[in-house]
This record gives sequence, C-alpha cells and structure tokens, in this order.
Amino acid sequence: VQLQASGGGLVQAGGSLRLSCAARRSISSVFNNMHFGWYRQAPGKQRELVANLNVAGNTNYADSVKGRFTISRDYAKKMVYLQMNSLKPEDTAVYYCNAHWLESRSDFWGQGTQVTVSS
Repeated sequence: VQLQASGGGLVQAGGSLRLSCAARRSISSVFNNMHFGWYRQAPGKQRELVANLNVAGNTNYADSVKGRFTISRDYAKKMVYLQMNSLKPEDTAVYYCNAHWLESRSDFWGQGTQVTVSS
C-alpha cells in the first residue's frame, strides 16, 4: 500500500482547503479494512493526531479542530479526505495521512503535504 497525500497550500486565515490521500496499490478488500487518520507536525513540535476514521465509520477529532475539520473516505476511489474550514494560523503544519491495516496490523504513511495559514 502506498499513500499519496496532496492538497496542501497557502491560504489566508478563515479559508478552506481539502487534503486528499490516495491509497495506491491497494485492493478494495484491503482499503475497506483500514483505519485512516490525518496527523500534523508543526516546526519544533511533535506529530499529533488531527482526525481519524475507523472501518465502522466512526470519527474522532482533536479538540483544536472539532467543528472545523471533517474526515471522510470514498471507497470506490480508495481516497481519504480532510476538509479543513475556518483555518487558523495555528493549523500551519505538514499534514500526513496514515493507514492502519487491521489484518496485518501494519501502518502506512504518506509523504506529507504542507499547509500554511497566513494571518
């Protein structure tokens, strides 16, 4: 499984971005049995969980993004998204897509995409 993240960029505070994560080289039976998450890492800080989505469709969000970010998945396209609204300068970070395959208990990471929010 190869994860490819995209959609980052420079946006003004209050704006929106949608990050995408493509699960390449994965068949449906694998994709459908993966938990997905978005993490971020700001300069000088540890990587932190932003949002995750399990195979049952349950979501979990960091308190700092609740009500502003939404994680979702498209089974047909084998894509995972992070819709980010009302962006703040403190959301500036490199965002990483993560997948946890239940059957093998393996974790996969995308390459990261930079999000910069200007004030």
